[in-house]
This record gives sequence, structure tokens and C-alpha cells, in this order.
Amino acid sequence: MPLCFDLDGTLGLFGGGYLLLREALGDLWGEPPSAADLALCHGSTDWEIVDQLHGLRFGRPIPEPAYAAYDRACLARFAATFHPLGRRHTAFEGIIEGMNRLAESHRVWLVSGNTPSVLDFKAGLLGVAPGIPRLGSLPHLDRAGLIRRALLDCPGPHLYVGDRPHDRLAAEQAGVPFLGVGGLVPGDHPILDSAAEAEHLVRAVEALLTP
Repeated sequence: MPLCFDLDGTLGLFGGGYLLLREALGDLWGEPPSAADLALCHGSTDWEIVDQLHGLRFGRPIPEPAYAAYDRACLARFAATFHPLGRRHTAFEGIIEGMNRLAESHRVWLVSGNTPSVLDFKAGLLGVAPGIPRLGSLPHLDRAGLIRRALLDCPGPHLYVGDRPHDRLAAEQAGVPFLGVGGLVPGDHPILDSAAEAEHLVRAVEALLTP
């Protein structure tokens, strides 16, 4: 029964992530991709976006070792930016506490479009329980593919919690119910405010899991 949670916009905010993505690629490629190039990309995971940017720059898909190098470069950029003397992140404390509480009685995963190393870094800053497994953006998988990977060989019911239309679409493609966080993912699914208390999240999830 994996309950899968997105991170950015669902558990908290790390402003300027796309700029750091471009800067990390600039560290590797000598010059960062332009904002115009980034705007041409589609998808909601780092693999999808960086693969497309690599294709625009070099005319071919990104090799997996080059993506691993990007993961390391992106982590370095985030670690140099978000620290006690640097830029501050925003944590949705009630949502995080509720997720950690759910993990005491349910199987909970973080499933995010961030690279694996950046996902671990952000989860640590937000106070995500260490026992919650994390599944970051992997080669050749879109967000729905990542959700399916987390659900593999696990009986239902399942759930994906996110904050954007692409999260809702990925849940639909993976065939799981969706719970929204914040006001940027309209629809007929349940929605919680990002300032919701832990018990509000727990009650909303339990209601969705009840037949």
C-alpha cells in the first residue's frame, strides 16, 4: 500500500530550482542552456528535461553516465545555495508531520522529479523521516513511470499526493487516486491547503483509502 508523495510544492518550496539546474549544466558544458531552451522542454522530471536540453545542445540523447554527473553537479549547486547562512527553504510543517505519522502505519514513498541526490538533500532539510524511501528521477522514466516503480509488486490501495497538474496527470496515468496540496491543481479530487495540520492530512488520506 505505498502512499507516494511529491516533494517540491507538496512538502515545501526551494525557490530558483530551474536556475540552479541551468547553472549545474553550465558547470558541465561550459555554458548553461538558455531560459529559452528550457522553455522548449516538456515533462516534469530532471531526466526528461536534461535529456531534451542535451539533445538541443549536442544533437543526441544524454548518456546515463553524463546524467549521473549532472546529478552530482546539481547537488553541489543546491548545497551551496540552501544552507543556514544562505537561501532558506520553506517547509510545510503540517504536511511533513502528517506524512511522517502515516509512515508509522503505512508504506510511504517520496517520488519526485528531482535527481536522486538532490531529493535526498531536500528531504533532509525538510525533516522527512529517514526511514521513508526516496525515488528520484531515473533514466528513461517519466513521473508516472516513477510512481509505477514505487508501486511494483505491492498490493493496493495506493495514492499519489502532489501540487501540480502534472502530478495529477501522472497519478491518472499510473492508475492511482490523487490528493492535491495547495491551489495550483484544480479538479474534483480532494485538496488540502499547504498550511494544513498533520491530522488534516492523515484524515484526508484515510478517507481516500477507505472503500
